Amino acid sequence: MSNYRRNRIPGGTYFFTVNLQDRASDLLVTHINALRAAVRNTRQRQPFHIDA
Repeated sequence: MSNYRRNRIPGGTYFFTVNLQDRASDLLVTHINALRAAVRNTRQRQPFHIDA
């Protein structure tokens, strides 16, 4: 797992992109429910909102 550095400033904004090594793969679409569940579980532990 990557060791990310985070500047923990209240109200700070982070930008990230999710993609796969094989960009032709439809894995993120076919398993969207797993991705949604992971985001939901993470938001319960570390509250955040998505501006998108």
